[in-house]
Amino acid sequence: MHSGVKDLQTVLLLLLLFVVIFGYLARKMKVAYPIVLVVAGLFLTFIPGLPKITLDPEVIFLVVLPPLLFHAAWETSWREFRANIFTIFLLAFGLVGFTVFGVAMASELWFSLLYWQTGLVLGAVIAPTDAIAAASIAKRVGLPQRITDILEGESLVNDATGLLALEFAVALIVSGEKPTLAAGALRLSYLLVAGIGIGVAVGWIVHWVQHHIDHGPIELTLDLISAYAAYIAAEQLHASGVLSVVACGFYLSRKSSSFFSPSVRLQAYALWDTVDFVLNGLVFVLIGLQLPLVLAGLHGYKTTTLVFYAASVNALVIVLRLLWVYPSSYLACIIRTRVRKTPERMPPVKEIFVTGWTGMRGVVALAAVLSLPLTLANGDPFPRRNLLIFLTFSVILVTLVLQGLTLPPLIRALGLDSATGPDCEEDEARRLMLQAALTYIETTRNPDHPEVTKVFDDIAGHLQARLAGLQTQPAEGATPHNHYLQISTDLLRIERETALQLRNDGHISDTVLRKLERELDLSETRMSAI
Repeated sequence: MHSGVKDLQTVLLLLLLFVVIFGYLARKMKVAYPIVLVVAGLFLTFIPGLPKITLDPEVIFLVVLPPLLFHAAWETSWREFRANIFTIFLLAFGLVGFTVFGVAMASELWFSLLYWQTGLVLGAVIAPTDAIAAASIAKRVGLPQRITDILEGESLVNDATGLLALEFAVALIVSGEKPTLAAGALRLSYLLVAGIGIGVAVGWIVHWVQHHIDHGPIELTLDLISAYAAYIAAEQLHASGVLSVVACGFYLSRKSSSFFSPSVRLQAYALWDTVDFVLNGLVFVLIGLQLPLVLAGLHGYKTTTLVFYAASVNALVIVLRLLWVYPSSYLACIIRTRVRKTPERMPPVKEIFVTGWTGMRGVVALAAVLSLPLTLANGDPFPRRNLLIFLTFSVILVTLVLQGLTLPPLIRALGLDSATGPDCEEDEARRLMLQAALTYIETTRNPDHPEVTKVFDDIAGHLQARLAGLQTQPAEGATPHNHYLQISTDLLRIERETALQLRNDGHISDTVLRKLERELDLSETRMSAI
């Protein structure tokens, strides 16, 4: 075996070991693990003899990003995404443009080492929030569900806008091309329409194939392949690979209730939770480990200048987001009122502030800035490339670590920590599912078969107890084994169909449906093993 392969194995093993150790410490400390992993990666760089690990942008975009985006989209409720669509789009498109031009103007006016062209590049890199960071941190710090839904939706969509802005900004510097507004609008439209269309098409094909397969490992492998297929197909057609993966994830998540068997669905939860943790952990440790690479290219810059620039850019990015979220939130409320013809409650000021404070950046920003070309069309070095990498790195650290650590006390100080999720609709869904199961018992019991009637009575009593307390209790009393299993399986099917119908009718969210399905899947799998 070649020494290079052995070195790679050693590095990968060390990274995975770091992820496990620091992930465990994060749980013990009750801190979101991305924050702990990034800080741990920074400290690991000071260990003598540790191999220098360079983050490859191609690996991030082609290997790491598709499954993480796919899982994030899978876990996002389409009902909430659609309900907050105007707010999400104003953040994903309006805020990105506002940040790009705000950073460009500040670069021209305040920073002598930067000018507006490189400011455009910096703004495009750091404008989009990170889907990985948003999904990982927002759920861990006790954010109200509506804010979490908005942040996740924004981060799933805004990469398309940011990468488009980066594409134009780099072209402007490298070859002197000056894109027009019409060209930008046309390119963005193509990214959106083609990216979403390709993702849905890939999802439809996978959905069709899944209906003809009943084998857990094959189905889960196909699920994983679909994330990469959607991304690669879109990139090959110069559309948005990010949006393609997101659309594919949304589509298959909505359809998964019809093609996944209970056992496969349980395996899918385990698989995606593991993939998500491992890849997320590697990504955030790698961010911290890039410190030597970031510092290596800063010879010739004064330390005071670097500190001033980093502090100024971070303050600017945070202020720009806060300035945007207030008017955009009220504008989205007005639009929803006029479109849906129903009165909408204006979002509370404190919720808007928290939304503005949670603009975490992550590995996508770092991969984007590292992908900048080394030279221009005429052979000259790309201007201020090392400085752009440093400033991007500083924005990731500040927004991820500082804002991430201050979120829990901020939420408590604003009185938002008592906000609950969809408990009311979840309880209502449980009630309706149990009532449907009881109705089934009453319509199918046969008095001519007393031994079966006893089974019905026993199970009906069990369901009545659950309905009374909305909690699962074991059925008591001796029952014929086969009758008990058959009737219990039929009742689980009725409950599952009721929950799915409630989701399809918009009465409960996908998040609630997945929680209910998991409980039903566990019950059915447990019975099948008896």
